Amino acid sequence: MQETKISSTGDLTFPQAGDDWSSLEPDEAGIDPAKLSEAITYSQDPAHEGYPPDLGGHLARSHGAKRYDDGLIIGPTKTRGPVTGVVLRNGRLVAEWGEPHRVDMTFSVTKSFLSTVAGLAWDQGLIKDVHDPVADYVDDGGFDSDHNRKITWDMMLRQINEWDGSIWGKHYSASNPNDILRPPAEPGTVYEYSDARVNRLALALLRVWKRPLPEVLKEQVMDPIGASDTWRWNGYRNSWVMIAGQRIQSVSGGGHWGGGMWISARDQARFGMLSLARGNWAGNQIISEDWVKMARTPGKLNPNYGFMNWTLNTDHKLMPNAPADSFFHSGAGTNRIWVVPSLNLVVVLRWVGGDHFNGFVDRLLAAVS
Repeated sequence: MQETKISSTGDLTFPQAGDDWSSLEPDEAGIDPAKLSEAITYSQDPAHEGYPPDLGGHLARSHGAKRYDDGLIIGPTKTRGPVTGVVLRNGRLVAEWGEPHRVDMTFSVTKSFLSTVAGLAWDQGLIKDVHDPVADYVDDGGFDSDHNRKITWDMMLRQINEWDGSIWGKHYSASNPNDILRPPAEPGTVYEYSDARVNRLALALLRVWKRPLPEVLKEQVMDPIGASDTWRWNGYRNSWVMIAGQRIQSVSGGGHWGGGMWISARDQARFGMLSLARGNWAGNQIISEDWVKMARTPGKLNPNYGFMNWTLNTDHKLMPNAPADSFFHSGAGTNRIWVVPSLNLVVVLRWVGGDHFNGFVDRLLAAVS
């Protein structure tokens, strides 16, 4: 095991590549075994499960019923596994259940990987300032209008961009959770969650990097943190573009129409550790601490949202009984990588219904001292 001390987060143990993780018995980690077992049992209650196993069918049915979403699945989908969880304390494995090595769709947790690739571009000077207009970097027509030229990288990352257009056959309103169609407002004045606009960011970042984003992520993040080679970041069947004579698939920022990041809970836990250590892995600064600080800064229009998909517990609004410094990388199906810096805690939870996530959180926190 590699160990390093990260300021303000205490002694963290970073697992090397592979499955041989350093572990602790719950009581050694300051976690009550009986209460931990109660939290796990709560998560595994069939009455608390979220999405049905047939994710492709579920997506087609739920999105096809909306007025402004045709429900057409244009990316790959797969059947999900059982409710799964991983608990780390100080980087050591305390508990896991379900199928932690199984690769599953992770829906909008993908957005956190996408914003990480944006952070790498910022760290390396490919993007000079997040408040620069995207149009200064991308000339494919998507940001040419007077309206879209006002949109900055920061607006895209915080989902306050109001980008006007369609991408891969999906209108900007198609993935609006409120299922409404309205004219775009002035960029930077409205928070609206939109997978179509996120996919426009993914294409913009592909234009900046001029190479496949999964390749960038693998080389600069996933391999350095020892992730397995089982994860996949998918795009759509119609999201191929030509860049410098190379045909490259633009990936999606979620699984709304299929695609997105497919990853195991074990690898998600590694990403959670990277987030806990503010971009550092065993002394190697993978992504700058400045970027992580920006990602965790509450947005003015949505104080519970930083950069996508860093979901914050500002004023204890989302997790009333959890520490205010809690945050999670959030995806549908309750795909969540929950991080509590003040407790050196990283928890992955998948496929518990969203209404029951806080029930699990409360039970787990009751076990932690």
